[in-house]
Amino acid sequence: MRAIDYFDRGHDRNPQRLAIVDTETGLKLTYAETRAQSIQIAAALQKGGFENQDLLGLYGPNDGMLLVVLLAMWRANGKWVPVNTRNAIDANAAYINYVRLKWMVYHSSKADEVAQLKALCPTLQHFVCLDKRMGDDPSLAEFVEGVSEADFVEPEVDAFGNLMDMVGIFPTGGTTGPSKGANVTNLGWGTMIETAADGMGGRTDDPVALVSAPITHAAGPIALSTMSLGATQVILPGFDAEAVLRTIAEYKVTHMYLPPTAMYQLLASPQIGDHDYSSLKIFILVGSPCSPEKLRQAVSIFGPAMCQSYGQVECPMIVAWFPPEDVARFAASAPEKLASCGKPTRSIKVALLDDDGNQVPLGEAGEICVRGALVTHSYFEKPEETAEIRKFGWHHTGDVGKYDEDGYLYIVDRKKDMVVSGGFNVFTSEVEAAVTELAAVKEACVFGIPHEKWGEQVHAVVVADGITGAEIIAYTKDRLGGVKAPKSVEFVDSIPRTAAGKMDKKALRTKYWGDSQRMVN
Repeated sequence: MRAIDYFDRGHDRNPQRLAIVDTETGLKLTYAETRAQSIQIAAALQKGGFENQDLLGLYGPNDGMLLVVLLAMWRANGKWVPVNTRNAIDANAAYINYVRLKWMVYHSSKADEVAQLKALCPTLQHFVCLDKRMGDDPSLAEFVEGVSEADFVEPEVDAFGNLMDMVGIFPTGGTTGPSKGANVTNLGWGTMIETAADGMGGRTDDPVALVSAPITHAAGPIALSTMSLGATQVILPGFDAEAVLRTIAEYKVTHMYLPPTAMYQLLASPQIGDHDYSSLKIFILVGSPCSPEKLRQAVSIFGPAMCQSYGQVECPMIVAWFPPEDVARFAASAPEKLASCGKPTRSIKVALLDDDGNQVPLGEAGEICVRGALVTHSYFEKPEETAEIRKFGWHHTGDVGKYDEDGYLYIVDRKKDMVVSGGFNVFTSEVEAAVTELAAVKEACVFGIPHEKWGEQVHAVVVADGITGAEIIAYTKDRLGGVKAPKSVEFVDSIPRTAAGKMDKKALRTKYWGDSQRMVN
């Protein structure tokens, strides 16, 4: 099926059920109203020149109408380009130019940044401001004025639901920068939604999903998954620990998801004991591995709702699933198993391979490789990179894992040089390149070290003269954005090397991770 068909499935369950509740703006829309508005906006897009499989990006803080626009874009058979508002402008511009984004719907609070993107991105041609007119850019209300649902021209759909049409070109790094664009098809997207809905569904007749992650890039997949179940989306303007805790109780939230680092902030909140969380059925941790001890604590506070999923942009969200029943059982009886990310789902085949493409014996670590409909089609205009990551007839995740005797999968390291900080992926080679742009820096090695709040923080080991760590951090923050910039800098006389002459990151990381079985957090 198409992406929009999953929303319509939720609509057909109960058109009069609330679909969207925006706690900031007061917006409330039923499924019938959301569907009608998505059709009207899709018709306005078509009238404005939006063509089949055109690209559209969203840019702004969380707003219920951004979710409606996303649905409208899919209804017009467009492709979504997630744009991270936390990125540096140059990084977003680089990705926008790479994929040749044409349309952008933005919030007026981001008008200054959008003005910079306009100057840097010649492919951007069409702009709509969500909440009010900004110069020549119409407001969304103005954009749809005079257009009705009857004006919408349904895109041609084949009997297979246009399985190989694209739903988006998603940046592989989560923070765009030099990321490759993953071509995500209806086939892969639908496989993800159905697998996720299968794991999350059937637990309540009154599903209410809390959305606090950014709709513009992170929240879309799970929002659509829960909408297929007919869930009401309760939208916060952003993540705030106290607001999340309060909203769970106030709206009787049943489904929610956060990166582990955000969950850690909930646990640390002085208001953690002030609210009733008994409505929760599903609290998914996604984006990076979770501390087993903190997961055990979460079960004791939020009840038997805690669960985890493992995936990546190229095989989104649900390669492995650790259901709440298992998590709760192991929290009480075998807490060491909470280091797992669960078992492979029924939608994908998983193998642990060595460098020659051979499966490793049980209990040994190998690269996590997958195949199946969940795997994305290719990298946008990068055939060589696509071929490289699909060696031996498998998609190679770059993560290293192992199985235990019960079939649970554990992520123990990363084959690729990448740091996951606060649920965002940071490519260390990009940070190293930025640091070494400074004339005083001779060499830089960047990797992740443990951090209580963010899981991992970006750390730089530098050979340099006449420069301070604060100056390096300030430069890279301006150059790459706050997510990617190092949070700490260590100066050394020389960087250790392997026998092959490469920087020995493993040796450097050992200082911070010790003899831990996992060099991820």
